Amino acid sequence: MSRPVRPEDVDEICAALPETELGTSWGDRPTWKVPRGDKGKGFVLYRAPGRTAVDPVTGEMYDDLVVIHTPTEVEKHALVEDASNPFFTIDHFRGYSAVLVQLSRLGEISRDEMAEVITDAWAAKAPKKLVQEHLGG
Repeated sequence: MSRPVRPEDVDEICAALPETELGTSWGDRPTWKVPRGDKGKGFVLYRAPGRTAVDPVTGEMYDDLVVIHTPTEVEKHALVEDASNPFFTIDHFRGYSAVLVQLSRLGEISRDEMAEVITDAWAAKAPKKLVQEHLGG
C-alpha cells in the first residue's frame, strides 16, 4: 500500500493527468479542469467556507474542503458509505455526483486510493477520446 495522501498530493495527482489545468470556478475558487482552455470542465475544486458545509460537532464552517466529482451517484454513495474513508456529502450536494473531503483528514487514505478517486473524476469530465488514449478504453 502506498503512503498516506497529503494535501499537496491532490495538486500533484491532478497535474499528472493529461490535458489538465488549474483554473477557477464558482467565482474565484481554485479548480482543476479538463481539457485545458475554454471548454474545460471542473473535476476537483477547493471549496470556500459556507453555511451549507458545517462541522456537525463544532458548528463551524469547514475551511479546508475539496470537492471531487464522481462519475455517478453510485460511486458517490460507495465512497460516502464506506466508514473507513474520510469522504462525505452534504444536503447542498443532494442529487449531485460529487464527494467532499477535508484536507486535514486526507491522511486517512492512501495516495493510491486518492489517485484512483481523482482519476475517476477526471475521466468523468474529460473528452471520451482523451480518456481512451490515457486509460485504454
